[in-house]
Amino acid sequence: MYKQLSSGIKISITRSISFAFETYMAKISWSEDKYDFNDFIAHWQQYVLTSAAWYDKVKPEVIQSIAFQEELATKINDVISKTLAQAPTEEQIATIKQLEQATGKQLEYGCKAEATFVENYLKSLQP
Repeated sequence: MYKQLSSGIKISITRSISFAFETYMAKISWSEDKYDFNDFIAHWQQYVLTSAAWYDKVKPEVIQSIAFQEELATKINDVISKTLAQAPTEEQIATIKQLEQATGKQLEYGCKAEATFVENYLKSLQP
């Protein structure tokens, strides 16, 4: 069922997953100990219901079907895996090193999205 959606809707679904994952992880400060898949899904569902453009374009019977839900779960896992696998850019690494020196804080980050969070956090500590 997912594969039968238009490419625009599939792109919108992917973006909603990415956005919700990154905002959820920021909410928990990218703490692996605080991560809960069910909490993330609730966060994503809330985002979908209130802000995602694709939700109203997909028929309710499609959204409610078991096949679509299973395909969507696979897509969610794929998007999360790709997000976590994307390496920070050289520019991010350099900026974070400078900010760590300026703030005296040393933070770990493993992917581009987490590096963005760390960079923004360190910038917020600047006077």
